Amino acid sequence: MTDEKKPSGPDLTKGVALTDFRDGKLVGHVGDDDVLLLQTGPDVVAIDAYCSHYHGPLAEGLVVGDTVRCPWHHACFSLRTGEALGPPALSALSAWKVERESDKIVVRAKREAPAQAAPHLTAPTPDRFVIVGGGAAGFAAADMLRREKFAGAITMISSDGAMPVDRPNLSKDYLAGNAPEDWLPLRPEAYYQDFGIDLRLDTSVAAIDPRERSVTLGNGDRLPFDRLLLATGAEPVKLQIAGADQPHVHTLRSVADSRAIIAAAANAKRALVIGASFIGLEVAASLRARKIEVHVVAPEERPMEKILGREMGDFVRALHQENGVNFHLKDTVEKLDGRRAQLKSGGVIEADLVVVGIGVKPRLSLAEQAGLAIDRGVSVDATLETSVSGIFAAGDIARWPDPHSGANIRVEHWVVAERQGQTAARNMLGRGERYDAVPFFWSQHYDVPINYVGHAESWDDIQIDGSIPGKDCLLKYLKGGRVLAVASIYRDLENLRAELAMERSRA
Repeated sequence: MTDEKKPSGPDLTKGVALTDFRDGKLVGHVGDDDVLLLQTGPDVVAIDAYCSHYHGPLAEGLVVGDTVRCPWHHACFSLRTGEALGPPALSALSAWKVERESDKIVVRAKREAPAQAAPHLTAPTPDRFVIVGGGAAGFAAADMLRREKFAGAITMISSDGAMPVDRPNLSKDYLAGNAPEDWLPLRPEAYYQDFGIDLRLDTSVAAIDPRERSVTLGNGDRLPFDRLLLATGAEPVKLQIAGADQPHVHTLRSVADSRAIIAAAANAKRALVIGASFIGLEVAASLRARKIEVHVVAPEERPMEKILGREMGDFVRALHQENGVNFHLKDTVEKLDGRRAQLKSGGVIEADLVVVGIGVKPRLSLAEQAGLAIDRGVSVDATLETSVSGIFAAGDIARWPDPHSGANIRVEHWVVAERQGQTAARNMLGRGERYDAVPFFWSQHYDVPINYVGHAESWDDIQIDGSIPGKDCLLKYLKGGRVLAVASIYRDLENLRAELAMERSRA
């Protein structure tokens, strides 16, 4: 997601010396393609220099064994094949042929990419897999099933009217007007046809029958399944006050929601954001990018304190204030009378656009109806299988045993959902793979990215290295002397190292 630029570094077709490498890395080009050379032991490997997700510079990432991790959003790639091994990247990079000529390392051509055709086209099986949900977890599962050469039928049921999209963009670049809509789909429409994924949009599921192994759709049709993945996600918490049902009051979850806010913003002069959540403040930043006056009302003393702590909360508030956002904290909206928002404090805010961001709740009704074990989410084991054999759950609804924190946790983040979808897919194929990835999320506020690894619902100490106001810091959240989570601003490599350390400290 960057502007066109000239190729980087030396021309690799003319060769480079190992002495030209820095820390075992060198970025050069072959024609117009940027290529990253990496020295791994006696070998030198070459892959595309930028992440296939948001174009993060892999030369600034972390090499772990035969893989490299993107510094921006922690995608992981094979250095040998370029395969995308870990979300949020879903597309492989090109791997390049490395030649030795005298004392020079030369790169001229790409390695032959693996065949992209889906195996089911030539080797169908009677197995029938159903995925309920068209979000991050559901798509990642369907995609992984085909990558793992599953040749049976895949039916993916989504209540949304849009194909699976890059949801984080809905509150960030797309909403801000910095990304076109054609960047949103995770895959084009032809992908589902080519790979034999029966994607059913605008389709509801009325019930699941675990005994009969079938799904009943809203129109009464029944779909049999051999394996089922529940990935129903979460829905925005609705504002329960007078006037909340007016047409200028919006929530943000889907493409349709984001489009509606963009349409309303075209003629809006003042916007009210109710809630200082990540979504709420990303919406505030995006609306400020559209030159709209923005007011944020929230009951807490400082935004994001519960997740990031006092110091980071103060920084986030100051950052938004510097960019023109008006905060009304320790306050709530009691009613919306037309365009007038009446605050509990007695104040009134006139706004022609209102966006409600007061949290989300997992969609559990289908799981409850099916008799699955529920514990503030759908209870799953280490393989993401529910209490009913053959039925798996992933994403926002899943509560799983986290080996790092030692607790059963549920996390509402994009990368977690994608990683769980992939693991669930492999386990639907009988792999018995434990889901043990360290949770990760990122949030973007103007030009400031906040990266967070781990999971800390509470802590007794925060260790701060660097300067939070200076936008150069790493925070460790500890309980009983143990690091549960790490947040950072522009300390990408350290954040990756913290993730790796958590992985290696798993029980």
